[in-house]
Amino acid sequence: MAAMSDFLENKLIDWFFRGQAIGVTGASAAAGTGPTNLYFALLTAAPSDTGGGTEVTGGSYARVTVAANTTNFDNTQQANTTAVSSGNTGTTRNSIAVTFPAPSANWGVVSHFAIYDASTTGNLLFWGALTASKTINNGDAAPSFAINAFSLQIDN
Repeated sequence: MAAMSDFLENKLIDWFFRGQAIGVTGASAAAGTGPTNLYFALLTAAPSDTGGGTEVTGGSYARVTVAANTTNFDNTQQANTTAVSSGNTGTTRNSIAVTFPAPSANWGVVSHFAIYDASTTGNLLFWGALTASKTINNGDAAPSFAINAFSLQIDN
């Protein structure tokens, strides 16, 4: 088994979440930058690393689009700056609130979140359990996750 170096973890965080060029010696221009947007979703059943889970549907639900850039995600020093990552945590956090539409129907008991590469269907990229499950019903306030609520880690 091998582990990633802090250098590679920083480069991957900056490339994937923060829209920065990969910046690795020997990388071709085709390596470009990571995704333009990430799509946050709410789930009522857990996925696994191979996919699955049950995403909320109906009642005004939609995934939330978050641009992959230095405004929306911290560097690995956990600072919301344009500075490149140089920390040793392999971790980034959201630097903005992630707010879903207000429900116009019952969404059920939301227990997990996921990040996809498309606004509908697409590929599951990251997922995790919420600290506490939440029942979301018609007329409730729009579900929102505060700044730093999502902690996303590579390797470490």
